[in-house]
Amino acid sequence: MTMLLKVENVSKCYFGKTALTNINYSLEKGKITGLLGPNGSGKSTLLKIIAGLIPCDSGNIYIDEKPLSYRTKADVAYLPEVDIFPPNIKVKEILAFYNKVFQDFNFKKAKKLLNELGLQESLTPNTMSKGMRTRLKVVVTLARECPLLLLDEPLSGIDPLSRDQIIKAIAREFASEHQSIILSTHEVFESEGLFDEIILLNQGSICLRGDAEQLRESSSLRKLLEEVYR
Repeated sequence: MTMLLKVENVSKCYFGKTALTNINYSLEKGKITGLLGPNGSGKSTLLKIIAGLIPCDSGNIYIDEKPLSYRTKADVAYLPEVDIFPPNIKVKEILAFYNKVFQDFNFKKAKKLLNELGLQESLTPNTMSKGMRTRLKVVVTLARECPLLLLDEPLSGIDPLSRDQIIKAIAREFASEHQSIILSTHEVFESEGLFDEIILLNQGSICLRGDAEQLRESSSLRKLLEEVYR
């Protein structure tokens, strides 16, 4: 397997408070990693650093063997936890914008995903539920045909139907030969079936990393997760 992402000794502090401490991690092409942990454990900070949105204080990141820079941003699609769309713009206009801005955007795939996730092109974000807005974010992210997809809490705070639809869409549309996904979540027990490997963050440090299937079989994952969340 070819290595797509390498994170070396990455640390980050905010106003003297440690967010990440000496994170070391590598991701092969064709893998889905579950980045797990409670709120405040550093998941979003790590994804934003990999996406090039915020700098780390120390350490290095390589994407497809290239040091993280403006040149690597085209290799990464980032789905943030917060809403990102203007409230009054129609879905069809959002797709047109993404199609114009991103060379790797697959417009046909985006329209197919819209239909599968029950979204209409005439809708605007201000008329949509949070679950629907999250599904739209998933559509425009999965339609990017870049090597690395970063999904920050796409399952958080939405209705069970939307969570189920999003999990199925990721499993169905994941192009395993060409892409890798890191999905951060604290909605663990609904999504763990997606993952090839798992990283558990707690207070900014990796406290568990391993093959998801082995962890499921040993049942150590559920026990450790319950302990950390308590």
